[in-house]
Amino acid sequence: MTRVLGLAILVLSLAAPAAADLTLKQAVTGKGMGMNGQTTATTYIKGNKMRSETQAGDRTQTTIFDLDAQKMYIFDSKKKEADVWDMAAFASELSKSVDTSAMKASLKPNGQTKQIAGQTATGFDLEISMPATMAGNKDMSMLVTMTGPTWIVKNAPGTADYLRFYKSAAEKGWVLSDPRAAKGAPGQARAMTEMYKQLAEAGGIAYETDVQIKMSANSGAGNPLGGLLARMGNISTATTMQSVETGALTEDLFAPPAGYKLNQKK
Repeated sequence: MTRVLGLAILVLSLAAPAAADLTLKQAVTGKGMGMNGQTTATTYIKGNKMRSETQAGDRTQTTIFDLDAQKMYIFDSKKKEADVWDMAAFASELSKSVDTSAMKASLKPNGQTKQIAGQTATGFDLEISMPATMAGNKDMSMLVTMTGPTWIVKNAPGTADYLRFYKSAAEKGWVLSDPRAAKGAPGQARAMTEMYKQLAEAGGIAYETDVQIKMSANSGAGNPLGGLLARMGNISTATTMQSVETGALTEDLFAPPAGYKLNQKK
C-alpha cells in the first residue's frame, strides 16, 4: 500500500523567492486496488533532489529522487539494502507503452477558496486523459483518466524551490513513482507525472487534492483488459498538507544510509 500511496504524496508543498530546503508533512488516504487506509508522509526537497517517506505501522518506505544523477533509490526500514534505478533508461523503456502525443490535460479555476493549514487556497478542477498499453502491446490498450479538485496556495514559503524541482522532473521525463508499479500501470504513472507538471505550472503548491483514477479498456475484439480493469475498479487518492518548514537539509539525507547493499535494477 505504501508504494501506491507514495504516488499521491508528491502532490503537496509551499512557496518563497529565495532558495530554501523544504520539509513537508502530509496525510494521505488511498482507496481501490486492495487499498483502504490512511498513512502519513514526509517529503524533503533540496535543489534537484527529493526524499519521500511513507509510514505504515512500524515500517517506513523511502524513495530518493536525484534528478541530476538520473537515479532513484528505494528502500525500507526493515532491510539494509536499496534498489537503484537508472531513470533515463527506464523513462525510455516506459515511453514504448504510453502515447504522450495523444494526452489531454487541463487545470481550470472553479471559483472556490478555503482555508487549509492557515493559508488561503484557491480551487481548481483537474482533468487528464492518457492512452496507454500493457508492455507496449497495442492489443492491450487502455485509457487512463484522472479527475478531481485540487486546492493551490500561491506565495507561501518554499514555492519557488518546489516548482523548480517538479518542472525539472517533467523536463527530464521522469516518472515519480516506484518503477515496479509504473511497469504494471504505465498510463497511471505517466498521468501522475503530468498532474505534477500541471500543478507546478499553476504557480503554487497543492495543499489538498482528491483525485479519482479510472482505467478503461479501449473497445476492440479480443482486448483482454476489459474484464480485468472492470474487476479492479477505480482508484482514489487524497492528500492534505499538515505542515511545511524551510531550513537547511544535509546532503546525506538524499542517499541510502552508509553500509546499505545497492541492488541495480532495470
